[in-house]
Amino acid sequence: MGRSQESFNKKDVRSKKEKKRKEKEKKRAARKESEKSSSLDDMIAYVDERGRISDTPPDPDEKEEVKAEDIEISIPNQQNNREENLIRKGVVSFFNDSKGYGFIRDLESKESFFVHINNVEGEIIEGNLVIFEIGAGQKGPAALNVKLFKQEDEKK
Repeated sequence: MGRSQESFNKKDVRSKKEKKRKEKEKKRAARKESEKSSSLDDMIAYVDERGRISDTPPDPDEKEEVKAEDIEISIPNQQNNREENLIRKGVVSFFNDSKGYGFIRDLESKESFFVHINNVEGEIIEGNLVIFEIGAGQKGPAALNVKLFKQEDEKK
């Protein structure tokens, strides 16, 4: 079958495919040319002392010397946080005698702390004013050494 018997649609589709193929070939050739002209220096980026990316290398005269002893690689000590106020006052917001646990709301920070019956000296019920220390529990901060608050303790 010769081309003379092709319909108009077939000719149109064939010409569009041919045109697309030529455009792709031109793009491929242009890409190869641009790859040849680019060098390694064009691809390098530098980071300055403030963390910004630039295309100019840093000035060696402006380099800041850092002593190896000044670099801290460990986690900072938690002692600074614990020096605040070890003994706190709070109100027992919930306490279940049968299960042996409850929660104390701190009067200053309004934070709620878990308390277990093993950390309570004496008996407490909901609404009691207590003094306690904050320590690490199984799932976060917990109230330790919980005692009923008496006005005489405050005067000491």
